[in-house]
Amino acid sequence: MDRFQEMQVFAAVAQEQGFSAAARRLGLSAASVTRAVAALERRIGTQLLTRTTRSVHLSEAGQRYLEDCRRILAEVQEAEDSAAGSHAQPRGQLTITAPVLFGELFVTPVMVGYLTQFPDVSINALLVDRVVSMVEEGVDVAVRIGELPDSNQHAIRVGEVRRVICASPGFLTEHGRPRHPAELSAAPIVATSSIGQLRSWPFLDAGEPISVRAEPRLVVTANQAAITAAAMGLGLTRVLSYQVASKVAAGELEIVLADFELPAWPIHVVYQGGRKAPVRVRSFVDFAVKVLREHPALRG
Repeated sequence: MDRFQEMQVFAAVAQEQGFSAAARRLGLSAASVTRAVAALERRIGTQLLTRTTRSVHLSEAGQRYLEDCRRILAEVQEAEDSAAGSHAQPRGQLTITAPVLFGELFVTPVMVGYLTQFPDVSINALLVDRVVSMVEEGVDVAVRIGELPDSNQHAIRVGEVRRVICASPGFLTEHGRPRHPAELSAAPIVATSSIGQLRSWPFLDAGEPISVRAEPRLVVTANQAAITAAAMGLGLTRVLSYQVASKVAAGELEIVLADFELPAWPIHVVYQGGRKAPVRVRSFVDFAVKVLREHPALRG
């Protein structure tokens, strides 16, 4: 194989985290994929992948090399598109990641709308409640909720979300509307274990941080289950504003203690490559930013 092909093979192994999976994706034998990576490592003179019996991971040098490989491969694809006269027409595969519920409610409609407009693009979506490494997992675009760490990735703010306390109107009629977070310690609570809500719920009281220990009657591992239970009148729950926006608008839930909420979290569309990103990445980012910025549920 030439160097360009070796780069393609290496990038596929890194993304699939395995030689056999990369071979299937590329239509090659596992042996040829293994030989290509070994030849690449010999020529460079360093180990790019750490191999175990169950998985393959990037070494520190491999992670740096993968970033360069992806940039070079993207530039080659862009050059070919331009030479073929298709520079303005997105095509190829995109890999996108977002939190599970946010992805279901907001990113999926964006992807459907984009794919309808650009039929030569396909999308692989990773909807997971963890921070995905864009480099290691070959992600082109990520939707992040919360403050971003410093990085060389490009980010565009598209909205914000609040951490809210809510309950059904029937529950509030029966139990009363709490006037201060301290009242939550004796109130029926529905909590989720996925984001550390079991220990305490933080608030701001006249600008000063306070913490209330909630004693839940029901603990679930998914926010959607907590929202359903709260809407059925079991108790108060703490979730993100976008997760209950439709039920609040429909009158199924009401937000309480808004004056004690923490500052809103920003929502960003994050991507790699900047102006050198492939046209499919830039076009998807433009499409997603426009749609998400116009959504009323993401305005805090």
